[in-house]
Amino acid sequence: MEIINWITGPFNNFIWSYILIIGLLGLGVYFSIRTRFVQIRLFKQMLKVTVEKNPGSDGVSAFQAFTISAASRVGTGNIAGVALAIAIGGPGAVFWMWIIAIIGMATAFIESTLAQVYKVKDGDTFRGGPAYYMEKALGFRKLGIAFAILLAVTFGFIFNSVQSNTIAHSFASAFGFTNVQIGVVLVILTAIIIFGGVKRIVNFTQVIVPIMAVFYIGLAMYVLFTNITKVPEMFMLIISNAFGLKEVVGGGIGVAIMQGVRRGLFSNEAGMGSVPNAAAAANVSHPAKQGLVQSLGVFFDTIMVCSATAFIILLSGLYTNVEPGMGGVVLTQNSLALQMGSWAQYFVAIAVMFFAFSSIIGNYYYGETNIEFINGNYYYGETNIEFINGNKIALLIYRLVVLAMVMCGALMQMELAWNLADVFMGLMTILNLIIIMMLSRIAIAVGNDYYRQLKEGKDPVFKASSIKGLKNTECWGEEQK
Repeated sequence: MEIINWITGPFNNFIWSYILIIGLLGLGVYFSIRTRFVQIRLFKQMLKVTVEKNPGSDGVSAFQAFTISAASRVGTGNIAGVALAIAIGGPGAVFWMWIIAIIGMATAFIESTLAQVYKVKDGDTFRGGPAYYMEKALGFRKLGIAFAILLAVTFGFIFNSVQSNTIAHSFASAFGFTNVQIGVVLVILTAIIIFGGVKRIVNFTQVIVPIMAVFYIGLAMYVLFTNITKVPEMFMLIISNAFGLKEVVGGGIGVAIMQGVRRGLFSNEAGMGSVPNAAAAANVSHPAKQGLVQSLGVFFDTIMVCSATAFIILLSGLYTNVEPGMGGVVLTQNSLALQMGSWAQYFVAIAVMFFAFSSIIGNYYYGETNIEFINGNYYYGETNIEFINGNKIALLIYRLVVLAMVMCGALMQMELAWNLADVFMGLMTILNLIIIMMLSRIAIAVGNDYYRQLKEGKDPVFKASSIKGLKNTECWGEEQK
């Protein structure tokens, strides 16, 4: 275990210090400019299209796709990840978490719109994501397979071990359960959901995600209002530390930026290439609609839920004296307990259970979509592409390994779980950023088509023929309604 930490630590520092921070911030700004700041200009539209009904009976609704992605987004990163960022990088990390979210909304729009453009029909549902647009837009099937494997390992295995690790630490601290007991319960609950198929996943996430988020944000708002006189000082602390004007805990601007961007990406996943898998599942009349929905998802995850955790921790003051191994979910639990009584640590443990368990389910779905891509066969005809499911044995093996990693995560050291997550998250993000940069002109053209129809007073409906040279779009031919 120590050897793995010794290897992953320097590697993480290199790719996050010299590649990903520049890539995420740079491309986020570029996409914001090219889309004319779609995250601000069409914010009201985001709210509208998120609750829009299906135009047909196939696929899942825009809101259901939102909850699948939110199930993966809203999890450990929002509670334990934010606490780690503050413990290591100081209050300034929160500012950079906000920045990566705001500009990341444009990145999310680009990648999710592309996922919709190149989605495929799979029975009565849709599938898609980076692996699909790598093959269909660029003809890079081998690269798509490589990405699919990386995503399945990252989300199905590594990220799910982080989620179960956080649940185990939280419940052990609050209730005194052993990690083995918690791991066994998680494996059983996960198996019940993932062996039920996509519909069971959708039904689970569309109920649990909104409920748990509303309760958690409501609790944070209560803490905020009961400490209202300290709020201006808290915001000044965040801003001053963001630019290295005041050293607190982890130190200067470099650490603050790295932790804010790293934990922000882990939480909202903008640019990582994961959320497009959920975006492609939606049945919408125009690809840009799901781009807007998933852009809103970044705002919901980071600006609302992550900020809730940050406010709880900063208003408590406990982040200034963090003991080794206590910088994750336990810091959030102790911060809330200090302000609301000992019962609060039990509430956080239960909230973590719902947040992290829903992430396990959402993460599994992403992996399943990419397992289907790896095993799928594509037959190119004159007007469409037929998708055929691959060997179901591969899916069974994948499910069993997911369950095994949920158990391993509950027993793993916290530092190792997060280091592995950072490695795989970084590799996946680098590859996806390169591809969406290459394809961004298509997503921008599709977005312009949406906005043109919107200005004409129409409910936008997309046809592939409206974008010159657009090919291999199975679901958007002239006959698409």
